[in-house]
Amino acid sequence: KREVILTGFIKLRWTRILAGLITILTLGICAPWGICIMINWKVQHTVIDGHRLAFDGTATQLFGNWIKWLILTIITIGIYSFWLNIKLQQWITKHTHYLD
Repeated sequence: KREVILTGFIKLRWTRILAGLITILTLGICAPWGICIMINWKVQHTVIDGHRLAFDGTATQLFGNWIKWLILTIITIGIYSFWLNIKLQQWITKHTHYLD
């Protein structure tokens, strides 16, 4: 059991490092890809009431929303930024479902 926990922890760390590097090295342009990598890892390792979850969102889909949200933030002089986390969570939820 301890080895499984340690292995999962190491994989989580490497996933976070990879997602962070993708975001940093591209100056945030590829942040949706890093976000999708992290979401996919979390969803794959989540079980609710004995059911595994699956994530079917793609970075390309998120990138389209990312651009839309950026434009709305600019148009509203930053006011829309208060809704960005909510919109991201809604998008994640929309693309997460039971695997069974």
